[in-house]
Amino acid sequence: MLELQALTRRFDTTTAVDGVSLTVPAGQMLGIIGRSGAGKSTLLRLVNRLVEPSAGRILAEGRDVTALHGWALRAWRRDCAMVFQQFNLVQRLDVLTNVLVGRLAHQHGLRRALVLLTGTFSAAERAMALAALDRFGLAEVALQRAETLSGGQQQRVALCRALMQAPRLILADEPIASLDPMNARAVMEALRQVNRAEGITVLVNLHHLDTAREYCDRILAMQAGRVVFDGRPEALDAARVRDVYGITEAEFAAEAAAAQQRAAVA
Repeated sequence: MLELQALTRRFDTTTAVDGVSLTVPAGQMLGIIGRSGAGKSTLLRLVNRLVEPSAGRILAEGRDVTALHGWALRAWRRDCAMVFQQFNLVQRLDVLTNVLVGRLAHQHGLRRALVLLTGTFSAAERAMALAALDRFGLAEVALQRAETLSGGQQQRVALCRALMQAPRLILADEPIASLDPMNARAVMEALRQVNRAEGITVLVNLHHLDTAREYCDRILAMQAGRVVFDGRPEALDAARVRDVYGITEAEFAAEAAAAQQRAAVA
């Protein structure tokens, strides 16, 4: 179970996340929506301590994540895998090696340095990486350079890399923002499969309400760093969207489409 207690992050005079409190049961798929600048990305980065909170606490199964340092913090980040909008793959390396990089989270000291220097992973680790790729229909591209793949394929490779960490929690920061509808669906199906089959908790930032409703157990809506809706997908109907954001659902969708187009160009 993940618990956020009055979590806050300020950047100078701007409050990106403003006193967010919530509990996420183990195995839940939570969709986080909001207009650009709502604080969605900062919230995820706070959870795995890529960004430090200005106030509040993060608890995981009762353990104070905000108090972790050194190896304990590295272990939390291993258990709390990130999937980014822009994939963060090493484009010149082959797909298999990109996936194997996820195992570095389980290495430390001289062993980690040796693997980084030589790229020598064990036969068991290679078999694990190939199985992950095969699971998402990517085994045939294992030896291709990452740059030769489509955006949707690259994002699924990034998910395979995250799974190599053997995480308990996946934080997906707008993973489909730069993808076309077909590839976006493939990535969301992959995330849901991981959530359902392995019971991994997933927090995913999304622009599109329809996607959040289709794939998520629960939706959190943010505005100006605050939670303005927290409930079942079916409860976030058109009337509630207007109440929360002051715009129609069609206008919200148009904004999301524009943001997706900007991401694709970038």
